[in-house]
Amino acid sequence: MLRLTREPIRIDDLLSAVGDPAAGAVVLFVGTTRDHNDGRRVERLEYEAYPGMAEKEIERIAEEATARWPIARIAVVHRTGVVPIGDASVAIAASSAHRADAFAAARFTIDRLKELVPIWKKEFFDGGAVWIGDQTGRDGSWQEPAVVKGSPS
Repeated sequence: MLRLTREPIRIDDLLSAVGDPAAGAVVLFVGTTRDHNDGRRVERLEYEAYPGMAEKEIERIAEEATARWPIARIAVVHRTGVVPIGDASVAIAASSAHRADAFAAARFTIDRLKELVPIWKKEFFDGGAVWIGDQTGRDGSWQEPAVVKGSPS
């Protein structure tokens, strides 16, 4: 399950998609629309995407995660259109024999998705709207996140 949708994301569908009898761990990341950003009260988000290219890039990222970590399955769903406050914009589920691999694969997948996939976010707030996003046009080399001292590794 690697897709875009205009419909609300169904978490149960993602969990079913990554179910595997060999997996002792399932990690689920859900990104939701929050009610504030950069000191402003957010009213809603709207996402636009280039569907063919976006889904192909999501597939490539999922393949890279599968090559890097021994995960059993991975599922990625991203909303397009209007996403109200509190609703899921993106969800990623990864299953593996061990939790560390599932966590690493899910973290890698959301980081790369935000960096590379042609999905654009427009934030509507009191008094206006602005396009925001992480696509940077950099060389695309992912870096392992820094471990914060005192946090579990």
